[in-house]
Amino acid sequence: MKDGQKITFHGEGDQEPGLEPGGIIIMLDQKDHAVFTGRGEDLFMCMNIQLVEALCDFQKPISTLDNRTIVITSHPGQIVKHGDIKCVLNEGMSIYRRPHEKGRLIIEFKENFPENGFLSPDKLSFSGKTPTREEGSGRD
Repeated sequence: MKDGQKITFHGEGDQEPGLEPGGIIIMLDQKDHAVFTGRGEDLFMCMNIQLVEALCDFQKPISTLDNRTIVITSHPGQIVKHGDIKCVLNEGMSIYRRPHEKGRLIIEFKENFPENGFLSPDKLSFSGKTPTREEGSGRD
């Protein structure tokens, strides 16, 4: 269902003997949400992950609109790039006139990179000598 959509219940208005009952019209007003944005039957969200999570793996819980918790996972060896998208079927909005079917939850990943200077120079030293491009290429 979409913002502004009308639902009509014919004959369910005020009922009085000898008069035909009127109808009830309900107009939906979609409110903004702090996490999710609705587009048709799909829900969109951005998920912030740390660089180490993007390169290794992660398990992040999400609280759904109906107060369930689902866990979004990335497996070891699966690299998640900035802007990558993951779709979770049947976790979007209910589909009009098919209440047991739902759209997709579409997640866009945003990596949080470390700030400049997050490591002190002494932690960045490599046995006293930084390899040059030629030394590190492995070509002999």
